[in-house]
Amino acid sequence: METLQRIALALTIIGALNWGLIGIFDFDLVAALFGGMDATLSRIIYSLIGIAGIINIGLLFVDEHDRR
Repeated sequence: METLQRIALALTIIGALNWGLIGIFDFDLVAALFGGMDATLSRIIYSLIGIAGIINIGLLFVDEHDRR
């Protein structure tokens, strides 16, 4: 599960950086790289990042001693 959690965390960070670009520069990197917001590949990427965020909700409830 630790590997899945790390992948999910990496995707969540990518999503956060993309939202930062949207907020600061009005530039959607995912859409620019994968053919626009409505492109199938972009929608898959957005979905994966959303699922990763849901997976990472579990990090809020893990005791610090359980992580070691």
